[in-house]
Amino acid sequence: MLELLNDPAVWASFFTLTILEIVLGVDNVIFISIAAERLPEEQRARARIVGLAGALILRILLLFSIAWIVSLKEPFMSVMGFDLGWRDLILIAGGLFLIWKAATEIFDEVEGEEEVKRKVTSTFMAVIAQIMILDLVFSLDSVITAVGIADHIEVMVAAVIVAILVMMAAAEPISSFVSSHPSTKMLALAFLVMVGMALVADGMGFHIERGFIYAAMVFAGGVEGLNLLRQRRRRKQKARAATGA
Repeated sequence: MLELLNDPAVWASFFTLTILEIVLGVDNVIFISIAAERLPEEQRARARIVGLAGALILRILLLFSIAWIVSLKEPFMSVMGFDLGWRDLILIAGGLFLIWKAATEIFDEVEGEEEVKRKVTSTFMAVIAQIMILDLVFSLDSVITAVGIADHIEVMVAAVIVAILVMMAAAEPISSFVSSHPSTKMLALAFLVMVGMALVADGMGFHIERGFIYAAMVFAGGVEGLNLLRQRRRRKQKARAATGA
């Protein structure tokens, strides 16, 4: 352990992996925030914490099963010319679930159901079950990334723990921001559809670089930020005009 602490390469891999784990976890945090909105307000914070704690446990367990994770890539069946392994099937199923969940939320937003009726439609355990299903899918990506960057299991576990703690701290402000800005929520749901499509493509052997997806997210997020600033400025101008009148 002391040798690891004194090795600059280990620290470099730790910081690199931690940042990547946080970036990979953004999708998870957004999904958890949106899924928790269907619960009563007093249960949402607990659902977010339980969901991320489940993600932490899953990732640590999977890290200690590295050989098994690697073997999941080995194809065991062929469908219409596609060689599929268990990892591929998990990614495809998870991607389809994510697309379905995001599309359902978008439909509810567009239909404009009553706020209370739309939000409080799930039980606590149902929401946790949905979160855990996506945790498993995102954990596979996270663990495979960790195996490719770090050489020591201790470094991988430490990076995952730090990343999950950061996401726990960020879950509440992200959830509040998305909930209070409907247009931002719609944008987040559209990104979840994009991520779901990327997962399905990965499962079918067509890898889509996550950099393209995250670049699109940053660009669209920047445009949305400008729109929010414009809306705030217009509200202030209207308030001043009303006060002057």
